[in-house]
Amino acid sequence: MHKVLLVDDQKLIRDGIKSLLAISGKVEVVGECADGSTVVDACRQLQPDVVLLDLSMPVMNGVQTLASLQQAAIDIPVLILTTFDEHELVLKSISCGARGFLLKDVSLETLVQAIASLAEGGSWFAPNITDRLLGSVRGHAGGDFAMPAELEKLSDKELEILQLMAAGYSNKEIANALYKSEGTVKNQCSAILAKLGVRDRTRAVLLALERGLIS
Repeated sequence: MHKVLLVDDQKLIRDGIKSLLAISGKVEVVGECADGSTVVDACRQLQPDVVLLDLSMPVMNGVQTLASLQQAAIDIPVLILTTFDEHELVLKSISCGARGFLLKDVSLETLVQAIASLAEGGSWFAPNITDRLLGSVRGHAGGDFAMPAELEKLSDKELEILQLMAAGYSNKEIANALYKSEGTVKNQCSAILAKLGVRDRTRAVLLALERGLIS
């Protein structure tokens, strides 16, 4: 069972998500925060597998919370659960290490799958969020999300791994799917990031989608 820290300023939302996840029998909410100011301490005390984080909160919003986790060297994967009202916040959250994005109208099944994927080292992107992210990236001139003019060519095997990364597969799941060792897959993922000139899986997937390398 995967342990989740739930961070949302609306108690009704937290209660609803907690009840639904309990029904799944696969996820346990081990803690709750009403804003980001207590997330670092909660992560240290509770050691969740995944942080489920809202973007729009008082006191400390989602992006600020992600930054605080990075500063504290806490490497717990963060899944953004948002209404997606603010494109820039979502884009900034990528640079701060968010590993997944879902809208709040997501089904319980998808939410549980996304949590499991992040807990096992993968990522998760809802198609509608990816489309809107790409729209924002295309219109974002320069800055942290500028797309390189040329990319080093990826091999067919690397493209296959990149497609599985985009589908939310963890390194372990990719290794099982391709009959490779997890260490080999980890090395190949690092090589893919280097060829694409990005520093994390999130950027690699967005860049690959933008350039039409994967579907």
